[in-house]
Amino acid sequence: MSGFDDRKKGQEAKFAHDAELRFKAEARRNKLLGLWAAEHMGLSDEHAREYAAEVVASDFEEAGDEDVFRKVSSDLKAKSAPVSDDMIRQKMAELAQTARDQVLNEG
Repeated sequence: MSGFDDRKKGQEAKFAHDAELRFKAEARRNKLLGLWAAEHMGLSDEHAREYAAEVVASDFEEAGDEDVFRKVSSDLKAKSAPVSDDMIRQKMAELAQTARDQVLNEG
């Protein structure tokens, strides 16, 4: 039975580790997306960092990515930034991979 228990504990630890990496990668993606959007809105460096933090926080409104997408999309539209919804979704996908790579490389 000990072997089974060890395997179970190992699987639980892997699941927890993978969940933590996903969380970190999503938060990193949202930060990078916020910085990208801030650039398109013409925000200063300080305001860009603040805006990126707002984008990260917006992800806690509901499960999934739609809360982040809605925030960025509405903010870009409010600033009349020439960025389409398709461009935002493409950037989110691109930055998801970038964020995963960064988090994995940090160990």
